[in-house]
Amino acid sequence: MLGVEMYITIQSLMERGLNKSQISRITKHDWKTVSKIVEKIKSGETAPIQKPHPSILDSKKGEVLELIEKGLTAVRIHEEMLLAGVKISYSAVKSYCSGLKKKHDIFVRIHTDPGEEAQVDFGYVGITRDNHGRNRKTWVFNMRLSYSREDYFLKVYNQKVETFIECHVKAFKYFGGIPKYVKIDNLKAAILEANFYEPVYQHLYKSFADYYGFNPLPCRIYSPNDKGKVESGIKYVKRNFFSGRTFKNGDELDRRLQDWLDRTCNRRIHGTTRKIPAEVFEKEEQPVLKKLPLENFKILKVGERKVYHDCHIFVDYNYYSVPFEYVGKKVSVELSDKFLKVYYDNKRVAMHNKIANDKGCFRTEESHYPRYKRFSDTEYQEKYLDKMSSIGKYARQLFFFIKAKCPNYWYRPIQGILSLLKSYPKEVVNLSCKRGLAFGVYQYQIIKKICFNGSYILPLEFFGGNYANAQK
Repeated sequence: MLGVEMYITIQSLMERGLNKSQISRITKHDWKTVSKIVEKIKSGETAPIQKPHPSILDSKKGEVLELIEKGLTAVRIHEEMLLAGVKISYSAVKSYCSGLKKKHDIFVRIHTDPGEEAQVDFGYVGITRDNHGRNRKTWVFNMRLSYSREDYFLKVYNQKVETFIECHVKAFKYFGGIPKYVKIDNLKAAILEANFYEPVYQHLYKSFADYYGFNPLPCRIYSPNDKGKVESGIKYVKRNFFSGRTFKNGDELDRRLQDWLDRTCNRRIHGTTRKIPAEVFEKEEQPVLKKLPLENFKILKVGERKVYHDCHIFVDYNYYSVPFEYVGKKVSVELSDKFLKVYYDNKRVAMHNKIANDKGCFRTEESHYPRYKRFSDTEYQEKYLDKMSSIGKYARQLFFFIKAKCPNYWYRPIQGILSLLKSYPKEVVNLSCKRGLAFGVYQYQIIKKICFNGSYILPLEFFGGNYANAQK
């Protein structure tokens, strides 16, 4: 028997003037079958009514829905039904569960106490113009307090972890306090592994959460209801603020968004609670939020670096050593005003004092090299002095100048200068060292630039004191 949908389809095609052959080709049904249906329709016969087929599990529907909500697979639900004494095949259970998931978008509404939870997320809002006249991809950050529905929105141009934290700081300041929990989506900015039970947070975000005294709570994968409130907030700001509006620049967008947030968004009657978020927030939620710390969290620079074969990583134009067993691997880096910390697999493997106000410098711990690679200072000096001397007398003099200026990391710029021999003759490198000495410079990048632009052939009007000292 043809189903109701096909019966209606054939009837619709007949009304459009198609003949039996045309209907047969479109529906891919046999011409004789189509002909029978056409004759029935012409005789006034209505579409057949399909009777529902009862399932053994209909009496267990509530229990099955509960198991689905808990995240159990059809295999596990089949096991539970067998334990409950229901004789049914796995395929029948699978089909029944599939039907329920299509018909019921069922979830348990989550209620929270005042000050208990905030939800955060980013939403893409398109291209906007920044203060420099450039078109930028733009996102809106939303933190919504789950009890009062008080919102905070902020326009951003990226979703980096530093930006994510800055948004939190500004949201907490706007609310004048901190909730106990912050529920976050499985953002790359905040979570490294999307695992609800054992989340691995980036060190920076976790340090930030500890400093402000809230507990980050990741959402379960494929469980949109976990952060349904903030998703509603993102939809609301897109439809009611960004839709149909243009902005001269970033400052105008920020100003108008703030005005809309204070005057409209938080002052409306919320569709679910039927209350004004700002009033509920002021009376019930704001008084129970945790107090803000006296000082804002100092955001560290974070990132990933690959460990070079010389057991160093390159950060802000300087070099820091890492144990040799991590050569070729990517490590996580945190850089503060005073320290640089290196992590691998969530374990700290190195820490150095930050190199301040300089470039091309090194922080090296000899213990980071394998034992057979550790040479004495004398051996190192003799080795590189011979190589520099082979270039010429000015390269030899520059060696001592670099050694005096960089007693702890002299070998790196020396290695760089020696590498210039791959691209330039000894005479060119030697004369470039001469010019560097004349002007008191020793950095590899500058010597390289002298070689490249040919300034080594220009006359020297005078030799500075640095060159004179180097000759001694």
